[in-house]
Amino acid sequence: MTRKQRRLVLIGASLGVLAVAAALVLSALRDSIVFFNSPTDVAEKHISPGTRMRIGGLVKPGSVERGDNLLVLFAVTDGKTDIRVRYNGIVPDLFREGQGVVAEGKLESDRTLAADTVLAKHDERYMPREVVDALKKSGRWQEGQTQDVRGKPQ
Repeated sequence: MTRKQRRLVLIGASLGVLAVAAALVLSALRDSIVFFNSPTDVAEKHISPGTRMRIGGLVKPGSVERGDNLLVLFAVTDGKTDIRVRYNGIVPDLFREGQGVVAEGKLESDRTLAADTVLAKHDERYMPREVVDALKKSGRWQEGQTQDVRGKPQ
């Protein structure tokens, strides 16, 4: 075998090992990949029950129901379509009607999402309570005034 042939065999074998490694990584990640959908996407795509997904939107006003053993039922809306969500656990402090939310779980046959994770989102005007308190002490905070994260009026 000439040097050129050995080099080609080595390159071919390296590419084969790389392809097998990539296939194994993608195969392992396939089960943990969760796609983000809006309620309208779920309705239009006719996603099959049992599919794991994330749904994002706003908590529909008037839809929050609290049950026994930390059960929370609510609807996520994007303004066009609503998806019911059932979550058993403690919801985040920022969770409330009209607020942004991301729920992750499995879609059930009645088109309800059985969520195991609920994340409340905040808007770009959010500032931690400690920052607001510090701004109030320094005299730079005025009630009702919209401020950015740096504390400067917008």
